[in-house]
Amino acid sequence: MTAAYETLIRNAQIVSSDGIAAADVALAHGKIAAMVAPGTPVAADHVIDATGLHLLPGVIDIHCHVRAPAFPERGSVESETRAAAAGGITTLFEMPISKPCCNSAERVMIRRDHFADRALVDFALYAAPGDLSAKALEASASAGAIAFKIFTTAAPPGRDDEFAGLSFPDEGSQLATLEALARTGLPVVVHAESEQLLAHYAAEAAGLDPSLATTHCALRPEICEAVAVAKLLLMNMQAGARLHIAHVTSALTVDVLRRFKGTSDFSAETCPHYLVRTVEDVQAAGVFAKINPPVRSKIDQDALWEALADGTIDHVTTDHAAFAFAEKQAHLGNFLKAPPGSPGLETMLPAMLDAVCRKRLDLPRMVALLSGNAARRFKLPDKGAIRVGADADLVLVDLKGRTRITPQTLFTHARDISHLYQNAEFEGAIRRTLVRGRTVFEDGKISTDPGWGRYTVPTGAMAARAVA
Repeated sequence: MTAAYETLIRNAQIVSSDGIAAADVALAHGKIAAMVAPGTPVAADHVIDATGLHLLPGVIDIHCHVRAPAFPERGSVESETRAAAAGGITTLFEMPISKPCCNSAERVMIRRDHFADRALVDFALYAAPGDLSAKALEASASAGAIAFKIFTTAAPPGRDDEFAGLSFPDEGSQLATLEALARTGLPVVVHAESEQLLAHYAAEAAGLDPSLATTHCALRPEICEAVAVAKLLLMNMQAGARLHIAHVTSALTVDVLRRFKGTSDFSAETCPHYLVRTVEDVQAAGVFAKINPPVRSKIDQDALWEALADGTIDHVTTDHAAFAFAEKQAHLGNFLKAPPGSPGLETMLPAMLDAVCRKRLDLPRMVALLSGNAARRFKLPDKGAIRVGADADLVLVDLKGRTRITPQTLFTHARDISHLYQNAEFEGAIRRTLVRGRTVFEDGKISTDPGWGRYTVPTGAMAARAVA
């Protein structure tokens, strides 16, 4: 006789945004099929004993750079989604910076097909808005883009094709972009720094020692971020877009976000490197830890934690951005020329579990920051929660375990530039990751093949017509 369910997870402590409760969870056909009182007789083909563990919704990483199919030397869909699975991430949102930029429906579909054959976890794709024509924006939305992404800075020298239709340094074009994207119903995620102020501080910082991480901060001080964010929020009072501010780094920007609360539909994120590392840690790690915008001071770090506690910031993301070791190594001792980016897929959940163990936040708030809020903001009703009918995207974690980060323990292709976290130890450990009911990672080993990941599109807006 066929069992009623494929998998039963017994004896776990179930964590939601509302609290923690004991339950047994039955899975079937990729979904959570039932939740019953612990010990209730249930027939299942496979039983997972989760005694002593907490069961979380799978992490939704809304800010990730894999860059595939370009730049294979920096990693592949296979390598980086293995890392995601090991990090408890069951859905990742891939940013549009590739070569060429993902700035059209055609490019979205090319990347969709590339990812679909290779991903181990579910994935969504950002689009750049391109020429802002209504036809092009509707086409990208209909192709299933999860959101649009823009920069308020110019394209980096020599990378025009990667940033075509993505960079809008002029304020008039920023307003026009917000207005055009408001009509799609999809969020617009913004890397916000003032191009004019960056130029001003580059001139002021001329002659500073390029080997110092503080020089990088002097070139991109917090006011560059805060001014850009303030202008965007003011513009959005007119444009009415679903605005989302990427990777907030500073106390000054937190203050701006608080002052504009309630003026329009906006949200904001930060990243673990801004929460658990400072500029001193970057200096110790060298250019391998260079990130834009920069990692800043302990004062900024504390302000970000306060913003997470009071809801000023409601999302934590990886901003995973892998580079090849040779690309960083070529600019040792020069924070001005080294490429910006650091791997983060396998360190985000351990860092946040460590914060829970140290009582900086509680598990329900952590789940909201990493999963639930993302599912709501980006309209993914089947994800981000443990409830009957939701996708069986789940992570079992052990708060009594420990996680030590070394290149040998990481799956990312960028393990050799993981200096910001090398030899770090976190309280708490990831024991198992399931994507739509299938175990993809268990006790240090990957346990599924490429191609299991599914293209994920938002409900509502134009994207309802997308073919998943």
